[in-house]
Amino acid sequence: MEEFRKAYAQLCKESGAQPQETVLQQLHELREGPGQSRLDFATQSLSVDTCRVLGKLLQDEILFTEIMLSDCMLNEEGIRHLLNGLCSNTVVKTLDLKGNNLRALGAEALGKLLRQNKSIRSLTLEWNSLGMWEEGFSLFCQGLGANRFLQWLDLRNNQINHQGAGELAMALKCNSSLQELDLRWNNIGLLGGRALLSCLHSNKTLRRLELAGNNIPSDILKAVVLSVSEQAMYHNQDRQTILAENHSRTRVLSKEVFSLKEEKAKQFLDLMDTIDKQREEITRSSRTSAARVGQLQEALNERQSVMNSLKAKLQMTEAALALSEQKVYNLGELLNATKQEQASMTECQLKELRQQKQEASDRETNLLQHLSAANEKNLLLRNQVDELERRCKAQQDQLFQVKQDLTNTTAELKLRVMQAEERLEMEKKRFKQGLEDMESLRLKEVDHMTHHMEASEHSMQERIQRLEAIRIGLEEQQHLDHLEEKLRLMTQSRDEAQNYCLQQKQAVGEAQAKVSQMTQQTEGLKRRVEELQQDLSGKEQEKVAEVNKVRVELQEQIGHLQAERTAQEGLKEKIAALERQLKVLSSNHREALLDKESEISTLQEKLRMKEAEISRMREEEAQRASFLQNAIMAYVQGSALGALSPRK
Repeated sequence: MEEFRKAYAQLCKESGAQPQETVLQQLHELREGPGQSRLDFATQSLSVDTCRVLGKLLQDEILFTEIMLSDCMLNEEGIRHLLNGLCSNTVVKTLDLKGNNLRALGAEALGKLLRQNKSIRSLTLEWNSLGMWEEGFSLFCQGLGANRFLQWLDLRNNQINHQGAGELAMALKCNSSLQELDLRWNNIGLLGGRALLSCLHSNKTLRRLELAGNNIPSDILKAVVLSVSEQAMYHNQDRQTILAENHSRTRVLSKEVFSLKEEKAKQFLDLMDTIDKQREEITRSSRTSAARVGQLQEALNERQSVMNSLKAKLQMTEAALALSEQKVYNLGELLNATKQEQASMTECQLKELRQQKQEASDRETNLLQHLSAANEKNLLLRNQVDELERRCKAQQDQLFQVKQDLTNTTAELKLRVMQAEERLEMEKKRFKQGLEDMESLRLKEVDHMTHHMEASEHSMQERIQRLEAIRIGLEEQQHLDHLEEKLRLMTQSRDEAQNYCLQQKQAVGEAQAKVSQMTQQTEGLKRRVEELQQDLSGKEQEKVAEVNKVRVELQEQIGHLQAERTAQEGLKEKIAALERQLKVLSSNHREALLDKESEISTLQEKLRMKEAEISRMREEEAQRASFLQNAIMAYVQGSALGALSPRK
């Protein structure tokens, strides 16, 4: 509503007009009120600019279904703008133009509205002056005859005379949607009443026609009421046949729904069995997975103990290797010291020999003794050097053997580590392949069930569509049969009306001939008045007897009329009883349809819940598999084998 108010102000600004404060206030009150489907400007004086803007807004407005413009004193230009805007509106159902003194242009605009608008069902035109303008009212009646959607029309106090009633009768002959027409307090008269009565033979949809206060004779009013009641009874019979056909269709559809329910229940049970089987397979696979994980855990523990023992051996070997290297280093230092000592001793001996050679020959004996001692000492030193060389060589051989053993042990350890890693990778791949196989199997089962459910749902939808197509075809066929029956009845009524017109023409001709004869007889009687006056006294008694006879005949006719009135009242009571029975049957039918729709919605809700549970189980299985894989990877990365894997 606020958007409508803003659009009204904006259009007024664009067109250079000043928005009416009363209109803005009314729209503001409607915005704050509880209902927003009713645009009520009753008793508001609307200017031409406001009517022009409202007509533009109502062209595409989809908010209001009721428009109240009663007692607004609209001029012809304003009402023309408003009604031209409503011509393209597809939402408004009720239009109230009471008390606006509409004239020729208003009647013409109303005729255009009735020809173009396809949504208005109720139109109130009370207290206007449409009947005073013959040409405009004729255009209004032409629009009414071309309309196929209006159901209720109020034309009270519109100064409609017998000519306007004739135009209305022509329109009612063409109209096939109007059900109630109120023409009270006009000036239709005898001729207009006869015209309306004659049009009721062609119109089969009008169920209520109000003609009080129109100076129409009572016999014509009674005939109109009888004709309208016959049409209402015919309409009720049509409704009874339609209701019976609807009941038969309801029974067929209920059988189809029951079969669909049974099929759905069977599919649901099959689905539950499949879900139970999948659950059992999932539990069995989870148990096997747990057993495999336990075996892998034991194998990992064994590999870890072997790796710990190999690590201890490696540490012991490294310690022995360090000790051997320390011994080799000490022996090398000792060998170097011995070599230095030997070199120093050799130099000393050479110096002494040189000194001894320079000495005199008398010291030759002492020199020989010293030489022998030096030789012995030198031999001893050589023996020590050989012993040291042998020991050094033995140490080198032992060190080489230790290095070779260490190399072999390291290679063996590396080989065992590689074998363990290969076995672990193989176990991982095998376990991963098993998980992938299980997941693919589960996904295949789920896809199979999903495809099966989709196929069943598609087949059910196709079956429902076929049934709906059959139902639509039956309705169309029924509608065509009904239209053909109506056409046949209309043709028959037209033929009857033509025959009646011919009979009336013949009766008129006969009446005219009788009138001429009566005129001649009257002239003869005038000539014979003088003669008859003489016999008047004698025939007076005969006249009294004839008057009594006529009185008796009138009393008999009054009795017949009273009997017909009682019969009509009985027919009215029967019609009311049939209408009550029809209402009860329609309410029962509507309740049964609502029950079936609620059952179908509950079944669909259960199916959606089961699908949500299946998706939740899929997510839980995926989470469990991801948690298990993450735990294994975390354990492998956190173990000693994971710490040694980069060193490889």
